[in-house]
Amino acid sequence: MTTQPPFVNSSFFRDSFKRFLPNAQAVALAVILIVSFLLIYSLSGLLMPVFASIVLAYLLEGLVSKAESMHVSRLPAVYLVFSGFMACLGFLLFYLMPIVSQQAVELVQHIPLIINQIQDGIMRLPERYPQFISEHKVREMMFAVQRELLTYGQSMLSVSAASVMSLVSAMVYLFLVPLMIFFFLKDKKALVDWLLQFMPRDRHLTVRVWEEVDVQIGNYVRGKFAEVFILWSISYVTFSTVLGLNYAMLLSVLMGLSVIIPYVGATLVTFPVLGVAYFQWGLAGDDFMYAVIAYSVIQALDGVFLVPLLFSEAVNLHPIAIIVAILFFGGLWGFWGVFFAIPLATVVKAVLTAWPRLGDNIDNMIY
Repeated sequence: MTTQPPFVNSSFFRDSFKRFLPNAQAVALAVILIVSFLLIYSLSGLLMPVFASIVLAYLLEGLVSKAESMHVSRLPAVYLVFSGFMACLGFLLFYLMPIVSQQAVELVQHIPLIINQIQDGIMRLPERYPQFISEHKVREMMFAVQRELLTYGQSMLSVSAASVMSLVSAMVYLFLVPLMIFFFLKDKKALVDWLLQFMPRDRHLTVRVWEEVDVQIGNYVRGKFAEVFILWSISYVTFSTVLGLNYAMLLSVLMGLSVIIPYVGATLVTFPVLGVAYFQWGLAGDDFMYAVIAYSVIQALDGVFLVPLLFSEAVNLHPIAIIVAILFFGGLWGFWGVFFAIPLATVVKAVLTAWPRLGDNIDNMIY
């Protein structure tokens, strides 16, 4: 008599189901996660201003709570924090963005000159190093580069054609998002109570996961904002005052934003910084070498000093997990997926860590 293999045995599926969902709390958490993911994934194109407002209100809620802990009532704390947020938004929109946009336009206008200078330098390579590279190979390489630049230019034109719609969307965001942030902060308790009506009653495990995620994301976001500001400030002072590098504000903003995407951002920002330095000074003098040394020192200080100092108690993710999160969430939601890849990976890690196993004590899981 032959026995049925385990994959056709009903007890195999029943045991697997129990191992994955051993109790009602795990079922409730699974339902909440699946429904939340489906809603965000399916409605992100329509309700992105709402989702962005919720995220920003959540980040500002930490400041409101800190003000309340200093014996400031809820409504004045909301007004105070929201006024600070609007002041920072005004600084970004009316001071920083015009400077960065102007320098970006100037840099784009000088790209043909930069390309010609690079071409001249490459064409001299066969004369200096004939044993390593031939003129024929150089011409083939330059033809391939020109072809890629032509393709890139055509794609930029298509992006420019769609810039009108992007401008309209930006205006809608600038009006709706701050308005919704204010009401999310002001009416937090009423909105949370309304949302809890749709949650399962047995949600102790969900609360535990959320508390862990809340602490981890709060540490990460505070550290990341501090890292962006410090790196931007140090880079601007170094590029503008010490080196006198062109497009200092644009490059320093890129340096600050590069830390949002770990590993990838630092690699990408290297090319514009060193490219501008090469176009401005060339390789003949010592200025280009000073720029390389300064850039390397800033990156080393960020990796050796800032990151351990700011993130000693924050998110602890393996580099492979970070890269996978960037690729996965970036593929789902584009720029915003890349921006929130690490916080989302933190949610996944917290869920996997707190997920109950078969035979766990329920009281220990709750408390």
